[in-house]
Amino acid sequence: MATEDHYAALSDGQRAPRQIGRMIPIAVVVGALAITWAAGWQRDLSFETLARNRAAIDGFVAGHFSVAVAVFVALEVAVVGLSIPGAVILTVAAGIVFGWWVAALAVVAGATLGATLIFLVARTACGSNTAPRAGPRLSRIAGGLKADAFSYLLFLRLMPVFPFWLVNLASAVLGVELRTFVAATTIGIIPGTVTFTLVGAGLDSVLRPQGVAYRHCLAVGALDCHLGFDMHAILTPQVIAALAALGLLALIPILVRRWRAPLRGSETKS
Repeated sequence: MATEDHYAALSDGQRAPRQIGRMIPIAVVVGALAITWAAGWQRDLSFETLARNRAAIDGFVAGHFSVAVAVFVALEVAVVGLSIPGAVILTVAAGIVFGWWVAALAVVAGATLGATLIFLVARTACGSNTAPRAGPRLSRIAGGLKADAFSYLLFLRLMPVFPFWLVNLASAVLGVELRTFVAATTIGIIPGTVTFTLVGAGLDSVLRPQGVAYRHCLAVGALDCHLGFDMHAILTPQVIAALAALGLLALIPILVRRWRAPLRGSETKS
């Protein structure tokens, strides 16, 4: 906060170099994202890519397990940090390749690091507390969020309907503390991560023979090769309902505190 006050007291000439410095991390992220989309690398986040390279991937994992996990964590950091679509596919694929529990640990580590990276980039660019400068309405929202930041963030992480990248940016703009952000993100993504890595581990026996047929189709030069698997089969209503129920549980502490506040007020008056 002292840093923000010091920045506000600077003259326009003194602010300009700092504003440029603040925008450098954003420029790096935007540049990396532009390169990724221009090169079409986001299209490689698919089960078809896994099926095409399954033998090479399994061989590398068998011979260099720790390195393979580290490479996956780095890939997860990049995907989450750059907000590239395909995080669920990556999580399921990790369950297929590593088994569910190793995959879950790797995904949680990578996703938390990636989210924290973009959180810090956004906070560096916007400042640690932008809400008061954006008007009284946003300031009130920020105040309510910060009062119960952990519970709100836990709810947003557990509910599968809120974009992961949007929560990262909103948390930075609204002035959520770093340790609260990291803790709520880590805990909040565990249920969904475990669910999808378990699905991946169970899918291995289904996708392996399909992968053989897919590679044979490619080898003979066919143009309509594809895996007979629909990603929507994973996101069943039951899975979404279970994660939503966990998300609602995260709001219970907030509801309890708001319910008790009027009671404490009436007791004080009496």
